[in-house]
Amino acid sequence: MDIELREKIAGEITLSDSPAETIRKWREEFKISQHELSNFLHQSPSVISDYETGRRKFPSIASVRKIVDALITIDERRGGYIIKKYKSGVPSEALIDIKDYDRDVPLEKAIRAINGTNVSHVSIDRDIRGYTIVDGVKAILAFSYYEYSRLYGWSSERAIFFTDVKFGRSPMIAIRVHPLKPAAVVYIQPDNVDDLAIKLADIENIPLLVTNMSPEAVSHVMGQLR
Repeated sequence: MDIELREKIAGEITLSDSPAETIRKWREEFKISQHELSNFLHQSPSVISDYETGRRKFPSIASVRKIVDALITIDERRGGYIIKKYKSGVPSEALIDIKDYDRDVPLEKAIRAINGTNVSHVSIDRDIRGYTIVDGVKAILAFSYYEYSRLYGWSSERAIFFTDVKFGRSPMIAIRVHPLKPAAVVYIQPDNVDDLAIKLADIENIPLLVTNMSPEAVSHVMGQLR
């Protein structure tokens, strides 16, 4: 169990001017329903609801600890996606999912899994060691130069997925100016991919792919690849 993350959540709840709203914020961040959380804690759903609306007296430190442990344990059982977001050091509002594989996975296999299309002129004959999915707009606005390095996890040999792509220029420009290069770039449901984005991909020798799958579906199938 991640001690630093537990302390961060518990500290934010107990020090907040509005602990009820903070409990709800973290529950929603972990994408856990009131019913699921109450079942895990063996409590009535009304107890969680009362905490989050302020109808019930602020929970004791012991109760806060149980709530935090529940959030993290439930996430661990789901694959630990939220925990990995915070451990990565990447701004959490921009990072959707990140995972490293324990072996090489052919890029072609990943492309088939996401029903992807190569819009560049670069060969897909290469392997990946993981993937990262980010919100394209938030990443451009929020990431510092250093934080871009953290997109690569343990290896730059990975596919980096961008959502909310309008023309496709900004992600490829950001990748071009950074010394670390991914094995592939994938746009999720882009509005358009203009010629400049494709040209930059060709110059950098990085396959530029598109998929019409939702971010949630992409995260699921990429997480299952072996």
